Amino acid sequence: MTFDKITATLQEILHTTLQTSSADTTQQIIMEYAPNDIEKKWRPFWEEAQIYRTTEDAQKPKYYILDMFPYPSGAGLHVGHPLGYVASDIFARYKRFKGFNVLHPMGYDAFGLPAEQYAIETGIHPETTTKINLERYRQQLDNLGLSFDWSRQVNTADPSYYRWTQQIFVWLFEHYYDKTADKALPVSFLAEQFAQVGNAFVQAANSYEGTFTAQEWAAFSATEREEILMNYRLAYRKVGFVNWCEALGTVLANDEVKEGVSERGGYPVVKKPMMQWVLRITAYADRLLSGLDTIDFSEAIKTQQRNWIGKSEGAQVFYPIENSDLSVEVFTTRPDTIYGATFIVLAPEHDLVKNITTVAQQAAIDEYLAYAGARSERERMIDIKNVTGAFTGAYARHPLTGVAMPIWISDYVLVGYGTGAVMAVPAEDERDNRFATHFGLAIIPVLDKSATPEAVIGEKVGTYINSPLWNGCTFAEGLQKALAAIEIQGLGKRKVNFKLHDANFSRQRYWGEPFPIKYTPEGIAQVETNLPLVLPDLHDFHPTAAGESPLARVADWCISPEGWQRETDTMPGYAGSSWYFLRYMDPQNENEPFSATNVDYWQEVDLYVGGSEHAVGHLLYARFWHKFLHDLGKVPTDEPFRRLVNQGMIQGIVEYVYMLKEKRDGRSVFVSADNIEQYGEDAAVLIPVYIKFVTDYGSPDSFLDLNGIEQFKAWRSDYADAIFETNSYAHLVTKSEVGKMSKRYHNVVNPDEVVAEYGTDCFRMYEMFLGPLEDSKPWNTKGIDGVHRFLRKFWSLFFDKGELIISQEAANEKELRTLHTCIKKINHDLENLSLNTCISGFMIAVNELKEQGCHKAAILRPLVQLIAPFAPYIAEELWAALGEPTSIHLRSDYPQHNEAYLIASEVTYPICINGKLRLTLTFSAKASKEEIEKETLSQEKVQEILADKQLLKIILVPNKMVNLVVK
Repeated sequence: MTFDKITATLQEILHTTLQTSSADTTQQIIMEYAPNDIEKKWRPFWEEAQIYRTTEDAQKPKYYILDMFPYPSGAGLHVGHPLGYVASDIFARYKRFKGFNVLHPMGYDAFGLPAEQYAIETGIHPETTTKINLERYRQQLDNLGLSFDWSRQVNTADPSYYRWTQQIFVWLFEHYYDKTADKALPVSFLAEQFAQVGNAFVQAANSYEGTFTAQEWAAFSATEREEILMNYRLAYRKVGFVNWCEALGTVLANDEVKEGVSERGGYPVVKKPMMQWVLRITAYADRLLSGLDTIDFSEAIKTQQRNWIGKSEGAQVFYPIENSDLSVEVFTTRPDTIYGATFIVLAPEHDLVKNITTVAQQAAIDEYLAYAGARSERERMIDIKNVTGAFTGAYARHPLTGVAMPIWISDYVLVGYGTGAVMAVPAEDERDNRFATHFGLAIIPVLDKSATPEAVIGEKVGTYINSPLWNGCTFAEGLQKALAAIEIQGLGKRKVNFKLHDANFSRQRYWGEPFPIKYTPEGIAQVETNLPLVLPDLHDFHPTAAGESPLARVADWCISPEGWQRETDTMPGYAGSSWYFLRYMDPQNENEPFSATNVDYWQEVDLYVGGSEHAVGHLLYARFWHKFLHDLGKVPTDEPFRRLVNQGMIQGIVEYVYMLKEKRDGRSVFVSADNIEQYGEDAAVLIPVYIKFVTDYGSPDSFLDLNGIEQFKAWRSDYADAIFETNSYAHLVTKSEVGKMSKRYHNVVNPDEVVAEYGTDCFRMYEMFLGPLEDSKPWNTKGIDGVHRFLRKFWSLFFDKGELIISQEAANEKELRTLHTCIKKINHDLENLSLNTCISGFMIAVNELKEQGCHKAAILRPLVQLIAPFAPYIAEELWAALGEPTSIHLRSDYPQHNEAYLIASEVTYPICINGKLRLTLTFSAKASKEEIEKETLSQEKVQEILADKQLLKIILVPNKMVNLVVK
C-alpha cells in the first residue's frame, strides 16, 4: 500500500470518527483551554489511527530524522533529556507538512553495564530491570507528544535484533582490509593470495610480524594458518593491555575511566594483559578522516574526530639493543632530529621491558610498574608536571652514530600509541627535555636557532647542526635527507601512523551480545551459523574468580560434548548502537538486517540529533561499521549521517546549605548564607539540598523557611537534631549556582510533573524557548508561566468565555501582514533549527492579532497549521474547532508566505525635531519625499515649534523617520 493510500485511509478513519455519535470524545469540542483534557482526548486517537506510521513510498521525497536512542536507566527522564527529542519532533512534523515521507523512529540501547551492576548488587535479572525501565521511558516519551513511529521500535537486547549484530560481527571476522582495493574483501581471497605468493607483497591491514612464501604457507598446519589469518581479520583476537576494573569485573573503554577509577561507581582501574576481541578500525582511519569533509557536522565534532584519529607522517626506525638480537621499533614524525636522540623511553607495558631489564634494575622496574599500572591513560597524558621513570639497565645503539643509548621506562609513553617506544630528543621535545633534565641525561642540540631567539623547543626553524648528513640544511631539506638516509641505510622506512588504535570489543560480563564464536579443541575460532546465539538464563551475575564473564559458569552452554568451547565474553555497549539506524529502515525483516529495497529508499540519516559527548565513541564506531557495510554492498552510502546537530545541555539549579565543619555540642550546625562571613567560607562545607524545599530557588535570595527546614530534616534524618542558625526572617539563606542536573545534586526535574501542571504543548515550547538548541541553558520553571500565558492568549483568538468566536470575514491588510510575516519567519527559522526564535515569532504574531481583534478563520486556519509542529495538541483541537474533518497532522501543505502581503500600503513615520519625538504621521507607502516633507511642515504642532526657530534641514529616512534640524 502506498503512503498516499495509507494517508487517505487514516483520513477516512478520522472523518468517520468525527462523524459518529455525540458520545464520541473526538467530536466534542473543548471550549475552555484545558491542556490535560485536550491531551486525554487526542493521544489515544493518534495511537489508534497510527497517524505517525511510515511506509516506503517512492512517490514522495524521503527525509530520515534520527535521535540518539536512550539507555533506559532506572532514574527515568529528567527535563534535560527531551530537549533533542522535542527539537527533532518539531522538525519531523514540519517536514511532513512540507510533503516529505518522514522516518522518525525510536528504540532503546538496552544492553548496558548499569543493569548488570544492579543485578550483581540485588540479584534481579538485568532483563527484568531493563523491561521495567523500557516501560517507564515509553510512558514518559508518550507524555511529550512525540511523533515517533513506534511500529519500528528496536531494542538492542532483543534476540531478534542482536542476531543481526552477531551477523555483522561474523562478516567483520570473515573479512580483511585490502589496501590496494581500499576496501574490505573476504579472508578466503587473502588465503588464496598466500597460497600463490606468500605475504611479502600482499597489501593488507594487519598485525602480523614476519614474512612467508607460498611454499611455507603450504607447509603450515591448519592451526598455524588460522593463527596467521587472525592477524589480518577485521575482527580478531589478541592479547592487549586493557582497563581492568576488578569491582565491576569488566574491561572499560578509555572514556569510561576518569582519574584512574571507573566512571560508574568510582572503582579502581588497572592495566591488565588479557586476550580480547578487537575491531581493526585503524584500517579505515584514512577514510574516516576524508569522510569528514563530506558531511555536515560541527567543526568542533570534526576536530575531535581528527585529533582522535591523529594521522601523522614520519619514519619507522629500529634501534638494536646491545648484547641482544632484539631491537626497539620507534615511529617518529621528526626523523630529521635523529642525531639529537640520546636515550630511548618505553611504555611500562612494552613487551621488551621484561626481556631487557637487568638483574640490578629489576626491583626499581617492578616498583615503577606497580605505580604506572594504577594510573589511567588520561592521567598519564595530561600530567606534565610530574617526571617519573626507571632505568632498565639496558642500552640501544644509535643507528647512525653507534653511541650507546640508555633505555628507560616512563608512563608518559603509552603502549597503545605508535609503537609504545620513543627516541627521546630532549633538545626538540618538551617532555623529553623535562625527563633528561630531571634524570641528568644528555641533551644534544640539532638546530641552530640563533637567528630566531624567540623560538621554542620543537619549533621547526633554523639550520641543522650536529647532524653530519644534513648540517646546514633547513627543516624541509633536512627532513627529506633524513627520510632518504633511513631507507638507503636500511634503518627503517617512511610510514604513516595514527594515534587511533584498534577498538577493544570484549567485555567480561553477562548482559551483552554473546559472540557468535566457538573454539575447536585446537583453539581455532569458528563462527556460529545458527543465529541468534541467545544468552542463557543466569542467576549469579558476578564475574568468576579469574575475572571471566559469568557465562563461563554455564558449562552446558559454553562447552560441548564434541570438545569445542564458546566464547564467554560479550560485546560492548556500542555494538548494537553502531548500526541501529539501519535496522529502523526494515525492523521486521526476519531474513536479513535490512532489505536492499528499503535501504536504497532511505539511503542515510538526513538529520541526526544527539549529544556531543559521543563524538569519538559512538559516532566514530557507527561511521566505521557503515563504511564496512558499504564495502560489502549492503548499504548505498559511505557515510551514515548527512547532518549532525548536537543539542546543548539543560542545566539544573544547584542549591547548597552551609554546614560548619566543626560540630557544636556534638550537633551539626547549618548557617544562613547571609551570615557566613562571620565564620568564613573556609569554615563550612556546602551540602546540596533538594530544590523543592527551597523558596525562590535559583535566585540570589533563595532560602529555606521554617517549613523548608523541617522538610530538610525529615529528608536527611542524619541531621534531624542539627542546629539551624537562621537570619532575622527565620530564613536559612541558601547558595544557588547553575550546574549539572543530577540526582547527586537533588535538582532533577521530572518532565511528567511539568506536563501535569502546564500541559505538553507548554513544556515543548518552553524547552525550545530557553535558547538556541546547541547552547546549554539553565532550567527554571519561573519562565514557563510566560509560555503558558501565550498559549492561553492563542486560545482566546478562537474562544471567549467558552464560546467559539471564529469569523468568516475576509482578512484585512494588517492581519494578512501579521500572518505572512510570521509564516516567513517560521519557515526560515525552522530550516535553520532556530526554534527559540520561532517561539518569539509566534508570540509577536499572536500579540498583534489580539490587538487587532482578529478572530477570522482566514488568518487563524494557517496560523494553527504553522504552530502544529510545536504544539500538536492545541493545534489538533483548534483544527477540529475550525470544522476540519481530518487530523491536522496528516496534512502536507505547510503555509508559505506571500511577499505581496509584506508590502505595507501605509507607513507611519515618527516626526522628530532635533531628535526628539513630537508626533507621528501616516503616509501612503507611495508618497514622495516632497509630499512627506510638505505634509510634515503643515502640521500645527510643527509650525508652533518653528515659529521662533530656523529650519536648517529635513532628514528623511525612507520608511523609518523624519527629523527636522532647527536652531
